[in-house]
Amino acid sequence: MTQSPQLPDAARRGLRRPLALTRAGMAAERGARAFWPLWSIALATVAVLMLGLHEAASLEAVWIGAVAVALGAVWAVWRAWRIMAWPTEAEALEQLDAALPGRPIAAISDTQAIGAGDAASRAVWEAHLTRMAARVRAARAQAPNLRLSGRDPYALRYVALTAFAVAVLFGSVLRIGSVAEMTPGGGGQALAAGPAWEGWIEPPAYTGKPSLYLADLPAGEVAVPEGSRLTLRLYGEVGALTVAETVSTRTGDRETAEAPAQSFDVAQSGEVRIDGPGGRSWDIAMLPDAPPSVTVTDPMERAAGGEFQQPFSASDDHGVVAGRVTIALDAAALDRRHGLTAEPDPREAIVVDLPMPITGDRSEFTETLIENFSEHAWANMPVTLTFEVTDALGQTGGSAPISTDLAGLRFFDPMAQAVVEQRRDLLWSRANAARVAQILRAVSYRPDDVFSSETLYLRLRVAIRRLEAGLDVVPLSPERQEEIAQALWDIALELEYGDMADALERLRRAQDRLSEAMENGASDAEIAELMQELREAMQDYMRQLAEQAQRDGNQQAQDQGEMQEITGDQLQDMMDRIQELMEQGRMEEAQRLLDQLRQMMENMQVTQGQPGQGQPSPGEQAMEGLAETLRNQQGLSDEAFRDLQEQFNPNAQAGENQGNRGQSGNMGQGQEHSQGQGEGQGQNRQGQQGQQGQEGQTPGGGETGDPGESLADRQQALRDELNRQQQNLPGAGTAEGDAAREALDRAGDAMDGAEEALRENDYADALDHQSDAMEALREGMRNLGEQMAQQQQQQNGQGQAAAEGDPQGLQRDPLGRNAGAQGRLGTDENLLQGEDVYRRAEELLDEIRRRSGDQTRPEQERDYLRRLLDKF
Repeated sequence: MTQSPQLPDAARRGLRRPLALTRAGMAAERGARAFWPLWSIALATVAVLMLGLHEAASLEAVWIGAVAVALGAVWAVWRAWRIMAWPTEAEALEQLDAALPGRPIAAISDTQAIGAGDAASRAVWEAHLTRMAARVRAARAQAPNLRLSGRDPYALRYVALTAFAVAVLFGSVLRIGSVAEMTPGGGGQALAAGPAWEGWIEPPAYTGKPSLYLADLPAGEVAVPEGSRLTLRLYGEVGALTVAETVSTRTGDRETAEAPAQSFDVAQSGEVRIDGPGGRSWDIAMLPDAPPSVTVTDPMERAAGGEFQQPFSASDDHGVVAGRVTIALDAAALDRRHGLTAEPDPREAIVVDLPMPITGDRSEFTETLIENFSEHAWANMPVTLTFEVTDALGQTGGSAPISTDLAGLRFFDPMAQAVVEQRRDLLWSRANAARVAQILRAVSYRPDDVFSSETLYLRLRVAIRRLEAGLDVVPLSPERQEEIAQALWDIALELEYGDMADALERLRRAQDRLSEAMENGASDAEIAELMQELREAMQDYMRQLAEQAQRDGNQQAQDQGEMQEITGDQLQDMMDRIQELMEQGRMEEAQRLLDQLRQMMENMQVTQGQPGQGQPSPGEQAMEGLAETLRNQQGLSDEAFRDLQEQFNPNAQAGENQGNRGQSGNMGQGQEHSQGQGEGQGQNRQGQQGQQGQEGQTPGGGETGDPGESLADRQQALRDELNRQQQNLPGAGTAEGDAAREALDRAGDAMDGAEEALRENDYADALDHQSDAMEALREGMRNLGEQMAQQQQQQNGQGQAAAEGDPQGLQRDPLGRNAGAQGRLGTDENLLQGEDVYRRAEELLDEIRRRSGDQTRPEQERDYLRRLLDKF
């Protein structure tokens, strides 16, 4: 044992407090290391007893656990006795000294070995002791190291501590004494106290009802939900208390009735009785769980885009958990004509999950099933809908079959209708393959009358050839059936909606579709969708006319007088009136008004295109460049499609090209003739596309590509041109300008993907990327056009405000009044004059809002304008 160093009395008095604290800390440190297994075992054992886990275990398990705890405790005590040593004063001083610089405690306890008789040497020694004594006075108690992670790597002490905390919160100290009943003779006190019981009823969780404690319920009737769990505990001598019940499906034998712990579900109304001292009986009235129900509240609706919408209502006493609807073909109501006369291919019923409320009560709710079945084989055919819902108990409830049509997208273009009808016949039965191919060849015999794009016609021919390939040898496979049906669907969509790049063509197509809808009796949702398409096409066409007028310069007043009298509000009122008449069923009046609108648009088109001397603005130049890029991209797509044909069927392509060239020439001639009648640039572009196969020109009258240059190189050059155009794109900082840039970025990424696919000769993937690029280019042009229209509107508003000044040069205020004369700031005129005072006030507010958002104006002015807006 280390001896304590001989310290001077003054130094020892100064170290008394830090020495005592350090020694206590060392004792705590050694005690924690020695006794942590013992208190962990003790805490875990107490937690198990307080939680009553021993009551649920068998007697053998309790005894085995007790022996294990005893052995563990003995081992922990032996381990603690072996490693525990009380810290001595010398050990505490050593720890303090090691924590001080220069070990001053050991220094002041030393004696001078040599030079004790020399005065100078003695003085040096005294000075050294003085410095060490000062360091000793600065000594502080050392904190103990109580970390046990190195000795308890699995943190078992924390497991025991957590279990003890849970037992304190949710357990009971009184349960510890129940362990004595499991010892020999230990249950004497319980037996002497007499038998006892406890029990409770737990309703199913989905009912939301509370548990019932039987000891608190008097004898009599107790109403509980179906499926409730009844639990009983019998204490005392076995057989002193027995249970008799008729609410479950138990056999009721004597051994079951005397069991100390019993649990069963309430399956029927009946009696529960505890026989014996202190027993009680209850009449259990089971509340049956009613099955759920579902009903259809309103008829089926066809929404925009062909969406199927079916409202329904469901209810259950405790809430619906799931539901589904089964859609089956109503063969009895089907008109079996034409392609539907063949025996249909086997097709399973459609099963769709019903939408459920995410939040709130599900005991009674109303929802709407929204799906799009436009591409399904049964689209627009009569079907039966059978709704079914399920509750938490597993019970189901359903509705009677409802007969309706499986609403899908409706086509109004005659050629699109023909293609979709043949697609339906092909999906109806693979035996219709030859008939479908024959009809498609017949309706596309004169492609120049029905197709606006050579690419679209070629795609249909490819689909027909794939349909006819091998039919004489093997029947059509289901995989090829689905593939061709998808190709026909894409062709029908493009026939219906067409190429939206040309504003005039889009306007004419929207008018034609609206006329077809009038004849076919479209729904209100379809009318609204078609009218919105007409409005958008009208806006694009008006914007194109305005841009063309700016490029052509000023013309004679008599040439533009008629157009200037037609305002956008008048056109909007006319279209609103058309929609109103259609919704009222007055189709003849609506058709006459639509014809008037068509004639007005044609008259507006006749006045455009006369050459002028105006200089195009940067926005107009950007629009022209993007339009040229779009036409060139369309030409590349056409050439890639022809290469795909040659790759797919090189032998048949040689003979096919001759027919295509002749048909393309007819298409081009027909469209050139239309061009001669002044029908706009869109048909000029299509005529040039029709002649592309013979002349090698890029569509749209673009520059002729180098015959030795590959499609991938031309695609890369087109991508570089788009990059150049993006750098000069106007409208930066506006929402429309930023949207245009984002769309052109997507177009550039798609062009990069097309270039990579072309270099790998993957023409199918290249066509997909080129289609994405063209769609993004069109979106960018629309956004840029909207930005230019807003800018032009602002400029026109400012010019009109300047033109409305007094002819004599007097300035007017925003309300149209003359400024004060002779330096006056006011005027004697009325503040609001004229009939349309509300319109003038609205215009003034709009002008204030515009100026308050103009970042180029001074901050003081914008702050003043914002205060005006807050006030008024």
